[in-house]
Amino acid sequence: MSTLVTGIAELVTNDPAAGPGPLGVVPDAAVVVADGAIAWVGPASGAPEADHRIDVGSRAVIPGFVDSHAHLVFAGDRAAEFEARMSGARYDGGGIASTVAATRAAPDEELRGRVRALVAEMRSQGTTTVEIKSGYGLTVADEARALRLAAEVTPETTFLGAHVVPGEYAGRPGDYVELVTGPMLAACAPHARWIDVFCEPASAHAFDGEAARAVLEAGRVAGLGLRVHANQLSAGPGVQLAVELDAASADHCTHLTDADVDALAAGSTVATLLPGVEFSTRSPYPDARRLLSAGVPVALATDCNPGTCFSSSMAFCVALAVREMSMTPAEALWAATAGGAAALRRRDVGNLRPGSRADLAVLDAPSYRHLAYRPGVPIVRTLELPPA
Repeated sequence: MSTLVTGIAELVTNDPAAGPGPLGVVPDAAVVVADGAIAWVGPASGAPEADHRIDVGSRAVIPGFVDSHAHLVFAGDRAAEFEARMSGARYDGGGIASTVAATRAAPDEELRGRVRALVAEMRSQGTTTVEIKSGYGLTVADEARALRLAAEVTPETTFLGAHVVPGEYAGRPGDYVELVTGPMLAACAPHARWIDVFCEPASAHAFDGEAARAVLEAGRVAGLGLRVHANQLSAGPGVQLAVELDAASADHCTHLTDADVDALAAGSTVATLLPGVEFSTRSPYPDARRLLSAGVPVALATDCNPGTCFSSSMAFCVALAVREMSMTPAEALWAATAGGAAALRRRDVGNLRPGSRADLAVLDAPSYRHLAYRPGVPIVRTLELPPA
C-alpha cells in the first residue's frame, strides 16, 4: 500500500540533492510513502500514482522533529522550584533529589502513564523520534524499571544512573560510581542503547571528570553508545572527554572554552543545545553562532524534565534558538531534525530522503520560517498516515 501526500507548498527534505541548501527545500512538492518509508520525493507535477492520497492544503511539510535529550520517566512536581528560580534562586542540580524520592515511590502504572502522555504530547507537536533517559531512580531496581518503561515507547533509551549522587551515598561518590559501573550497569544495559553522565565539577551533586570517564568507559565495555551532560553550569572536562571518547553527543555546552570548541570541530561529537533549560533557569544561553562558525554540528532538543525545562515543544526550542542564540530559522530547523538524528547516530530519521522513515510533520503555514515567526502557536503536528 502506498500514499501520495500532495498539496505541499514547501517541503523540507534535509537532502541537498533534492533542493537548494542544507534543507533541500522543494516548492510545490509531493511525497510518496510505502511500507512506512519514503518512496519518492519531488515536484507535485511529477508525482506517481499511489493507493491513497492526502492533500495537506498548501501547507509546509518538514521531517518530524528528533528530540535527542529528554527525561520522561518521573513522578512528582517541581513548580515551586521553578517559582523560586524566577525569584532569583540559582540552579545547581540539587532539586533532582525531590524527583528521585517521588519516582522511587511511584507505582509502575503511574510512571508508564506519565511517559506515554508526554510522548503523545510530543507527537501532537511534530516530534516523531525521542530519546528517553533514566536517572530519577538511582537504585539498581529503579533505574532498570525506568529503562524498561522507556523502551516501551522508544528504542532510544539512555542509562543515566550517574545523574547525581543520591542522598544515601552523600560523601561517598566513589562508592556510588562503583554501583553505577557494576551491578546497576549490568541490570540496565539490556534495556538501554546509550549511557550518559552528568559531568559537572561545579556542582556538589554531579560527577567530576575522573568519575565521568569511569562511567563512560564501563558503558562502552557493556556495548552502550556514549552521551555526556557537559559544561552546563561552568567550563569543565565534559566536552573534551566526550570528544576524546567519541561520544555521540555533548549536551548543554553552555560554558565553552576555545579548546572545547576546537575539540568539537575536530571530532564527530554533536553539540546538543537545550535552550529551554536556559529559559527555565534564567541562565546564559549557549553561543550557537560560535559553534556553527567553527563547523561544529549542532542539535536542538527539549531536555523535557520536571525541574529545569518542563516543555515538550521542539517548536518552542526552535524559536528560542533563533531569538536567543542567533541561529537562522533554517539552521534551527536543521538542528531540530537532522541535527538530532546525528546526535543519535541515525540516518533513517530527521530527513525525507527515499528509504528513510516516513516521519512527516505538517505546519499550518506556508513555510518552515513560521516555526520561529509564530512562537508559542501550535502550528505543527505529526501527519498520521494510513496503515501500511
